[in-house]
Amino acid sequence: MGISAVIPAYGEAENLKYLLPQIKTALSKTGEEYEIIVVDGIISVDNSREICHNFGAKYLNQEEAGFGGAIRTGIRHASMDKLLMLDGDGSHNPEYIPKLHKALMSGADVAIGSRYARGGKTLDSKISVAMSKLLNFIYRLLLGIDARDVSTNYRMYRTSQIKQIVLKCENYDVLEEILLKLKLYKPTLKIKEIPIRFDKRKLGKSKRRFLPFAASYAKTLFILLLQRFSAQRH
Repeated sequence: MGISAVIPAYGEAENLKYLLPQIKTALSKTGEEYEIIVVDGIISVDNSREICHNFGAKYLNQEEAGFGGAIRTGIRHASMDKLLMLDGDGSHNPEYIPKLHKALMSGADVAIGSRYARGGKTLDSKISVAMSKLLNFIYRLLLGIDARDVSTNYRMYRTSQIKQIVLKCENYDVLEEILLKLKLYKPTLKIKEIPIRFDKRKLGKSKRRFLPFAASYAKTLFILLLQRFSAQRH
């Protein structure tokens, strides 16, 4: 019993200095045992290993390429019965962790820290928000996922469920893939959204690139639609 907190954090050493103490404080408020797992790139570009050591976090180099590879690495090494994920750039405020935990303990299979649930807020640019909302609407509608924010990585899962699904996406589209495959694995999947304020990254630059990002999402939507319809026929 406990919480495995997984943080994909390639080149985020400076942000981790501020983030890790906040995550530890928030996790301690749940009353659960916990572990913190930081997943760096295949080859590190900074001193993240040293910072993790200083704050008592487990440091891993991701075992597969891309953001999806970092997510799969974290899932593979999670040892507690609940799995928390959040970004390592400081945009996900750890103060919401106890609320996500409460939602899971009250019966949800997935608790989402949501920008677009009633009461949620994002500090991204207007263009980024418009694109994100459109993406979320399309995926939510076509994949039948009962959540307003399907593209955020700020979530808490039941570890036993997420370890049962096979994830293949290499990029950020792995986040939608997780929700669909969890739903296919458990048709009665209950998702609870907790409104959050999504902050701008604290330090450094985003790793997202628009053209590869858009192409990856379009391809993944087609593949996931096929998987959804195939599962419905059976």
